[in-house]
Amino acid sequence: MSKKHRLTAEELLALTREDGMLFHDAKGAPVELPQAGAPLADTHGHLTHFHRYDPASALARASLAGIGLLGAPVDPVDDGLDAPRLLAALDGWIEDAAGRVDELVALGVTPAGADAKALLDEVYIWAGVHPYGAEEFERSAEAHHALEQLLASSRAVGVGEIGLDYGPYNRTDPEAQKRIFAWHLRLAHELGLPVELHIRDAEGDESAAAHVDAARILEQVGVPKAGCDLHCYTSNEQVMKPFVEMGCYVAFGGAATFTRSDDIRTAAIACPSHLLLSETDSPYMTPVPLRGLECEPAMVAFTADVVASAREEAGVATREQTYVALWDNARRLFDLS
Repeated sequence: MSKKHRLTAEELLALTREDGMLFHDAKGAPVELPQAGAPLADTHGHLTHFHRYDPASALARASLAGIGLLGAPVDPVDDGLDAPRLLAALDGWIEDAAGRVDELVALGVTPAGADAKALLDEVYIWAGVHPYGAEEFERSAEAHHALEQLLASSRAVGVGEIGLDYGPYNRTDPEAQKRIFAWHLRLAHELGLPVELHIRDAEGDESAAAHVDAARILEQVGVPKAGCDLHCYTSNEQVMKPFVEMGCYVAFGGAATFTRSDDIRTAAIACPSHLLLSETDSPYMTPVPLRGLECEPAMVAFTADVVASAREEAGVATREQTYVALWDNARRLFDLS
């Protein structure tokens, strides 16, 4: 199989039919599911951005892998202005996923948890405008209305992903990003909801300007009482420090598993147990040993395994303690505890 080839849902199902294994690497070889010490949470996994997989299959596979909680970001600028359609699509994917769980179990897949369909009752959404959409959001009354509809949904748990992006893919005015970031923070305060932050520095920027600016705006507007989560954290312990001091959660994704990600793992070790989270940012940031595939929420199992192992090896916490913290923190952030 080519390095660039990404398995489709149908190809994954065909491999599972052959050996009953849920995971296979980019070459089609079976991969064991890490043993978790608690249910798993993917606090940030996109369902609307897949290129090769379909959302219903991804939800089914995640539920079978022991993921018991998912926060799926939706963005009225990026995902479309028809909020009722987006919410109806999510309901449909969850309904279809139930049948696919049954199909996979019939093929011989053993669920990681006691309830093979546990996740399907615990799929929630974050709603907000990514920094790239800041300028469009400023001039679009329709986008504001769509965001209002999304946040009124019974599935909505918070405002996100929002923040600042000064990275190499950005084409949006940083000043517009700052205005819309602060606007979302004020909205979260009004609604009593937590926020999920996307912060990316310019490539090679040792000053971490995006993080510095984001921390300053958080201090000015205030961290919402309901909570704040740094999604997909990929920087070092020092950059993380001011956010942790403000009580922000820090979510680690697939990048924590990469060979050259010692700084990220060090940050995961230094992160206080009560602020530690796990996520995938699917379909991006696929963890080792599944590099070369499109990321899906089920793969949070591999990131949680690496984070738990790193913290145990450092003498910070046992694997069991880290798994329990990841689960309990996610439920507290989602106001489910």
